[in-house]
Amino acid sequence: MNTVAIQHQRVLSGMRPTGLLHLGHYHGVLKNWVKLQHEYECFFFVADWHALTTHYEDPSIIEKSVWNMVVDWLAAGISPGSAKLFIQSQVPEHAELHTLLSMITPLGWLERVPTYKDQQEALKEKDLATYGFLGYPLLQSADILVYKAGLVPVGEDQVAHVELTREVARRFNHLYGREPGFEDKAEQAVVKMGKKNARMFRDYRKRFQEKGDQEAIKVARALIDSQQNISIGDKERLFGYLEGSGKIILPEPQALLTPAAKMPGLDGRKMSKSYHNTISLRDDVDTVVKKLRTMPTDPARIRRTDPGDPEKCPVWQFHKIYSDESTCDWVRNGCHSASIGCVDCKQPVIDHVLAELKPIQARAKEYEEDMSTVKAIINEGNENAREVAHDTLEDVRKAMGINYI
Repeated sequence: MNTVAIQHQRVLSGMRPTGLLHLGHYHGVLKNWVKLQHEYECFFFVADWHALTTHYEDPSIIEKSVWNMVVDWLAAGISPGSAKLFIQSQVPEHAELHTLLSMITPLGWLERVPTYKDQQEALKEKDLATYGFLGYPLLQSADILVYKAGLVPVGEDQVAHVELTREVARRFNHLYGREPGFEDKAEQAVVKMGKKNARMFRDYRKRFQEKGDQEAIKVARALIDSQQNISIGDKERLFGYLEGSGKIILPEPQALLTPAAKMPGLDGRKMSKSYHNTISLRDDVDTVVKKLRTMPTDPARIRRTDPGDPEKCPVWQFHKIYSDESTCDWVRNGCHSASIGCVDCKQPVIDHVLAELKPIQARAKEYEEDMSTVKAIINEGNENAREVAHDTLEDVRKAMGINYI
């Protein structure tokens, strides 16, 4: 597991700009980002190139969606003081690393990504027989590796993409990490750690390489990371030397599994724009109330006096998210006994959803009226991201022998 320990403090995640965000995005992604930004060094980006993989025929929606998305992020609590926010296409190093990685990535690796055929089937009305669509998982790998991110928050359906990134990084390091005199340079780096630390490092390395001791490699990584008197290059050599490989140029990221999205759509299915069952973060009060009041309920409750079963009612899924235990008990008992009607049942959900959206919409309005500030935040984030990405590309070019200047 070639992973530089310090990189586990860096998180990378992005979203495709395809329209206004809804409660599914908020509960499935944004609330998690708000939490992560206070625990890690976070890079959050608008994946506009990824949007082009499926919307290349009509990209007119993308620009407006980019700025709507950024406003929604800020309104939801993503802070430019705690995370770097930027637009993918404004950091061209993503494209350069994607191109360089495409030279070494076997075609079969891309064709076997589970979502490749699934998406083609789901979007069969679109012509997705393009290199861009086939190569989008590798562009995702470049997105991650260009920041040497150690953690990538994903749901279970995206773990395969992180695993592909790990394989690509492993192959790159194998091909280009064998610098001349690597072992001699690594041993010199060990000596620089001092006698006590050097002895500990060699012991951990032996325990891992001879016995596969995972605890030993974990402690050894932390030991390397704590060294103040050796260069970053020497640290990268030591990480590779520890594991029996070459110098680690592109660290392997790990998937940071996020809880499964719990936000249902208005019809009980997953909340998705393609199902037309969403509540947008910026829907006005009348729209939210109308959508929730017209939600389908248990089909057994034809009349007000008919008893029902909450488990067969989409509204119950909203109660599980928004209501406290006493309200849930009131719903269960009232539905089973027909002592409350469906209109009564929906009112607490309406109240909670409106209360949740109110501060988000107030902040969104402020940003909408001051787009110069929003664009300044993104410009600063673009510059910060480019600085980090530029350093990675220098390492990559040097390793591949194309750093001519």
